Amino acid sequence: MDLVIVESPTKAKTIGKFLPKGKFKVKSSYGHVRDLPEKAMGVDVSNNFSPKYVISEKAKARVKELKAEAKKSARVILATDEDREGEAIAWHLCEILNLPLREQNRIVFHEITKKAIEKALENPRRINLNLVDAQQARRILDRLVGYELSPFLWKKVRRGLSAGRVQSIAVRFIVEREREIEKFKPKDYFTITVSLKPEGSDEEFSANLFSIDGGKIEKQETLKLFAGDYRVSFTSIESEEEAFRLVNELKDAFFKIKDIAKKEIKRNPPSPFITSTLQQSAINGLGFSAKKTMMIAQKLYERGFITYMRTDSVNLSLESMLAAKKAIIGLFGEKYAVSEPRFFKTKSRSAQEAHEAIRPSDPTKTPQMLSVELNPNEFKLYQLIWSRMIASQMQPAIWNSTKVTIGATSKKGKDFELTAAGSTLVFDGYLKAWKEGKKNGEINTLPELIQNQALNFVHGRYEKKNTQPPPRYSEASLIKALEEYGIGRPSTYAPILSTIIERKYIEKKEDKKLVPLEIGFLVNDILVEHFKTIVDVNFTARLEEDLDLIANGQKKWVPVVKEFYEPFHQNLENKTKVVNKDDFIEKLGRQCPNCSGELVVRFGRFGKFIACSNYPKCHYTEKTENKNNDKNGSVVSGEYCEKCGAPMIKKYGPYGEFLGCSKYPECKNIKKIENDIGVECPACGQGQIVEKKSRTGKIFYSCNRYPDCKYALWLKPNGKKCPVCANLMVIQAKGVTACSNKECDYKEN
Repeated sequence: MDLVIVESPTKAKTIGKFLPKGKFKVKSSYGHVRDLPEKAMGVDVSNNFSPKYVISEKAKARVKELKAEAKKSARVILATDEDREGEAIAWHLCEILNLPLREQNRIVFHEITKKAIEKALENPRRINLNLVDAQQARRILDRLVGYELSPFLWKKVRRGLSAGRVQSIAVRFIVEREREIEKFKPKDYFTITVSLKPEGSDEEFSANLFSIDGGKIEKQETLKLFAGDYRVSFTSIESEEEAFRLVNELKDAFFKIKDIAKKEIKRNPPSPFITSTLQQSAINGLGFSAKKTMMIAQKLYERGFITYMRTDSVNLSLESMLAAKKAIIGLFGEKYAVSEPRFFKTKSRSAQEAHEAIRPSDPTKTPQMLSVELNPNEFKLYQLIWSRMIASQMQPAIWNSTKVTIGATSKKGKDFELTAAGSTLVFDGYLKAWKEGKKNGEINTLPELIQNQALNFVHGRYEKKNTQPPPRYSEASLIKALEEYGIGRPSTYAPILSTIIERKYIEKKEDKKLVPLEIGFLVNDILVEHFKTIVDVNFTARLEEDLDLIANGQKKWVPVVKEFYEPFHQNLENKTKVVNKDDFIEKLGRQCPNCSGELVVRFGRFGKFIACSNYPKCHYTEKTENKNNDKNGSVVSGEYCEKCGAPMIKKYGPYGEFLGCSKYPECKNIKKIENDIGVECPACGQGQIVEKKSRTGKIFYSCNRYPDCKYALWLKPNGKKCPVCANLMVIQAKGVTACSNKECDYKEN
């Protein structure tokens, strides 16, 4: 019997369905089995950066089981994911199980289907050591930066801080954008809209003032930002008096049609999803975080519903495009299908295009066909992926577009020019499957107009506006920016975001926008001033390109790591000597009321506070105000009390953070801060399981719709369901997962 090893038990179960019973046994490694040690650097910098890998405590029992299974198997087949991380896991398994590296025992597949598995088994290959080296180089680089730079921050600012190679550049994007917003000076301006109707008709339409005496009123400024340019649009009408005067002049003007331009507009469908575009669409359209999106996509992939979800390629197999055409004809009719398959070209300069785009494994399986097998979140994401892929093989959407230029002459002899535009959907094409908001139907319609036709003034109005600063990043727009600048790769976008949020360097607001916190500003400023290469966009992008070259066998990993590490380490040693902790302490020029020492601003776990410089002899502290605080120094949460309507503020008690009413003690309403773990409540199907603390400080997991839903667990659920009774599986000690139903004995190691 042959042993097939994959990463996850769900994947093992799916693959097991397609392999002949009695010939194959499928086991899971449960992810990584070896890694660098947690409490030591684990990299010998004096010996070509030789890594010291260790088997984690939680993986030891698993490794023991895999060794036992390998000994009694005729052959061991490694079927981990086909990216660099999957290749590295396969290599670690080879090392642990003493499998020869020259043996062709590695299989890869882009989708978990019977045909794909059988084809992979027919074409085994050796482990690709170039991919392993690229992953190893990334891991070592990240460890060197984190392990050496973090202690510098501990000594100079406070303990508990950390710096990551790629995460730090993401924080810089957000910090720089916040400062660009703060520097932005809004400008007031006015727009003028006139309602007109053709002579002899009651059908009105709107036109916008475009020019006065031949001079365009529309103006634009281009701002140079840290990441790209930002165009600010406004008009030359700056005062309400001028706007009012112009509307009155237009009231008595003679209007006629100067020009009518009609054309047919064809819009082709977007390409199928890659990792970054899937995350952006799920964030914007479904309200999922990048992390949640990838967790759900992983489940869909492991269960065989979609292809591999970490990819930068927009390519589709010919077989899948033909299957999509069959589905399109069956669902929408022949006229919606393209005669020849449509191919796409990637726009990303750093794309490796090693895999297919993200698509349904079987395009003929509509979301409705799988609705019984998928939970609500899985259904939503599958529907998104299926719709996008199907749309990519459909006919363009067609609009009839009309642009009208209108001339107006006032009684004072002033010439005005106005414009009006209309667009009507003629053929919906790919929009039948892929929805795009207003683009799905009629955008605007105009009455039938002819050249030189006279128009009657109905009414005019002006509207005061002001120029808007560049927008804050959302998870979606940050991922897009990172991809555009070649920072990170498909597998890293979600971890980058979750890491900087968990470290409290940035905060995700109620409107989903990312805002830097005070400690994020401080750490970023230290890195920009003293470790420029770490947060330099071009340098980080070049390093990513070097990792790609290692994966392609065009560079060796040790010289790449050495070229980065030696100047980094030398600079770190110099900065450790010359940079003092006092450089980052803000002196207030006030005396401590307890000991007359000098009061300074320090950083703690919860942000800035004022303390005595004679600490630890003097323990005097007080709150400090900042832009996230109210007038009393409390951190404003952005939520409002449901009892009295006052702002809710963050407070800290013996059981951690919570929200309390700012009108305390008049209003004593409090609310727990929920930590969503990405698992849907199985009891009500509407809420999410969140992490909470009991009165005794013990962590438990319950539905966020409490008290309407009282579902709760003491152990953390992993989102998977028991194959015996369909209750949630929970994580126990030593890597064991078990059914949460006390009457069910099902367990997995």
